[in-house]
Amino acid sequence: MGSPLRVLHVVVNMNRGGAETLIMNLYRNIDRSKVQFDFLTCKKGVFDEEIKGLGGRIHRIPYVTDIGHKGYITSLQKFFQENQNYRIVHSHMDKMSGFVLKAAKHAKIPVRIAHSHNTNSEGGTGAKLYKWYAGKQISDNANEFYACSKAAAYWLFKKEANSTKILKNGIEQKKFTFTTSIREKVRSSLRIEKNTLLIGHVGRFSLQKNHMFLLEVFAEYRKNNSQAKLMLVGDGALKEKIIEKTRELDIEDDVLLLGVRTDIHELLQAMDVFVFPSFHEGLPVTLIEAQGAGIPCVISDRISNEVDMGVGLIEKLPIGPDNFSRWVNEIDLTSNYIRHSIPAEVLNSKGYNINYTAKHIQQEYLHLGGVGS
Repeated sequence: MGSPLRVLHVVVNMNRGGAETLIMNLYRNIDRSKVQFDFLTCKKGVFDEEIKGLGGRIHRIPYVTDIGHKGYITSLQKFFQENQNYRIVHSHMDKMSGFVLKAAKHAKIPVRIAHSHNTNSEGGTGAKLYKWYAGKQISDNANEFYACSKAAAYWLFKKEANSTKILKNGIEQKKFTFTTSIREKVRSSLRIEKNTLLIGHVGRFSLQKNHMFLLEVFAEYRKNNSQAKLMLVGDGALKEKIIEKTRELDIEDDVLLLGVRTDIHELLQAMDVFVFPSFHEGLPVTLIEAQGAGIPCVISDRISNEVDMGVGLIEKLPIGPDNFSRWVNEIDLTSNYIRHSIPAEVLNSKGYNINYTAKHIQQEYLHLGGVGS
């Protein structure tokens, strides 16, 4: 048998974000004798060692915030000129994919995939303007378009949105199936009492995820529910501000900051309610995981309806200071929900089974790379 087709995935780093989680789920479930993943990153990530263990190579160049625009473009051009052996480049950088794929096209990489994982850009006015400029390069330099949802496709690709391929954020359903023994084990390890309502959130500590609103809602909920605790899984630039806010609201003893974790599937078992007030999202894999684990989810109405698995676990509410009481009331309503397993057929029928997704993308890569399946 010949060598596998090597696909280059481009990300800032391989930490546990939505796009990175999807990539790793695909990577673990494809036939790696046929398709191998390599990575072009700018920073170290928590998945780096696992990637190497699975046979992947990690290339690294400095990010634009470290070396400026000209330095970043030069680094991209130099990398692709020195690595013209790749037939497929799959960029997950949202609007920044424009610069990546322009350099790949210049180096004559034949298949250049732009993948949208969001519905808005992060950062201030300057950063958004820069990303807008980068995004203008996508249409001329990508020749394949992927997105996690229709909303994400329209945001990044506009005129190519209708021809964009939707790649569902599939999960390993068995890992998330609700199990009472795991729930009790995790809650015991976190010293969560049996009658304590554990509100959970998984996400990067960034403005997009709207943690400040979440903390305000939790503080309001705690006024009449002293047994409640809030679990925040993740890390990021806003960590110190989040800690400061917990002190300001006098809830620091009831907020668990668990950092970046590899055992999300087990932590979800311990939660009673999943609260997700993001300003914008593509299609968050954490909400698929939470529904797979049978957790009622109270989420922002800014998130696409495509995330709803149709099992009665999603309640959407508007965000903003005028809506604290609505979130508090909804959390109160869900506090009596009795957890149970969600049938595997639900995820399968909606296309969120990672085995199906991995098989599909494997066939796509082999076809695009001119290799028989």
